[in-house]
Amino acid sequence: MAGFNNPVLLLFLILVPILYITYRIAMHKKKQAAIKFSRIALVKKAAGGKRNWRVHALFWLSVIAIASIIIGFADPHIPLEQTKDGVNVVLVIDNSGSMKADDYKPNRLEAAKASAEILIDSLNDKDHVGIVVFENGATTAAYLSPYKRRVTQKLQSIQHKDGRTALGDGLSLAVDMAGSIPNKKKVVILLSDGVSNAGVVSPEEAAVFAKTSKIQVYTVGMGSEGQVVLGHDWFGNPQYAELDESTLQQIAALTKGKYFRSVDTKTLDKVYKDISEDIDREKEETSIGKWFFLLALVLLLIEMYIRYGGKRIVQ
Repeated sequence: MAGFNNPVLLLFLILVPILYITYRIAMHKKKQAAIKFSRIALVKKAAGGKRNWRVHALFWLSVIAIASIIIGFADPHIPLEQTKDGVNVVLVIDNSGSMKADDYKPNRLEAAKASAEILIDSLNDKDHVGIVVFENGATTAAYLSPYKRRVTQKLQSIQHKDGRTALGDGLSLAVDMAGSIPNKKKVVILLSDGVSNAGVVSPEEAAVFAKTSKIQVYTVGMGSEGQVVLGHDWFGNPQYAELDESTLQQIAALTKGKYFRSVDTKTLDKVYKDISEDIDREKEETSIGKWFFLLALVLLLIEMYIRYGGKRIVQ
């Protein structure tokens, strides 16, 4: 929201009407004096001779310059799209055993990596990006960095694990990473295809941690519409992939993010594109006081030219 850092200084703008009233009184007295002494030339000059427009112009140039200086010292500022600091984006990718499922081609993890690369490529130059992976626990795959190519290389090297799903650990580590570089908007993008069944931190605790850290979390649920067989138990019974949409939706809602559902590679690509476009870049308050000082300088230069330019002196 636009405003002033030193609004109390605006009280000095009361000088503008005071100066105007003083100027009008002075001009009136000058005109009366000219009539009193009955000199026709002086009367014409006071009543609106050829140089009278210069007198008025000089007065208003001075008044506007003074007002501009006062406003400049009050330090006005307006919200502008943030380009200086950028955004911290942390990708959290599930690389547990269920990500080996081949309902996405060639498998879920490789499809997730390809879609994440689309998002990384769409980020701005000033943005930082990092990657966290999780299964039985959470680890850092790529530290927060502005060098997108290096992060993409780290992304491509992520491999499957046979562990379970420590969703809360992954999210809490991502929140830590997102806050490691201050003065930036912080966004976490969490992708999972299963139910949290491992780790030290619960998904609910991690979500509260993200909320108190003022970090927005986008969640992506990955999995086909129908049942997907991951394998068989010791007795030959099929083991199906399970997606806990409810938990992912709660995390997104608590942190003022959004939940997305992906059912195939095409929709996953679209999800990451939509998230990239949806990231709300913060607006910073930018001071414009210097422009008022510049205006005052220009007006004073114009006044000097009218007063002294072209071998002319206006008293």
